[in-house]
Amino acid sequence: MRGDPRDLVIRDAHFPGRAAVDAYGNGGFRFADMSHRGSILCVPSGIYGWNVETVEEISVASLQRAVDEAAGIEVLLIGTGDDLVPLSADILATLREAALRVEFMATGSAVRTFNVLLGDARAVAGAFLAVD
Repeated sequence: MRGDPRDLVIRDAHFPGRAAVDAYGNGGFRFADMSHRGSILCVPSGIYGWNVETVEEISVASLQRAVDEAAGIEVLLIGTGDDLVPLSADILATLREAALRVEFMATGSAVRTFNVLLGDARAVAGAFLAVD
């Protein structure tokens, strides 16, 4: 017997753990033998789909999960797409007030740095904009 389709529960994309990012491009990421189309947010509690497509959409609200988990984060790497684009001074000030050390760079560089730091067992988090 099949369940009622109205009982279907759709949850936010989430991988409950830490994992290196195996590949990026074509509008998404590969990690933990899975793939995700769109941007991702990697924090101590796991890897989440991140509903941000452009640097202009990055806000303190979009980074709230990282702020909430700041005690377990040594550095937050923000991948700003194909090019390095600085975040606004207001966002950076708010993140620093939450005791988050923030580094921003192009997504490719941010992913590579994330993987190295994760491999060294560092408390790294990442917010990566998807790139084509």
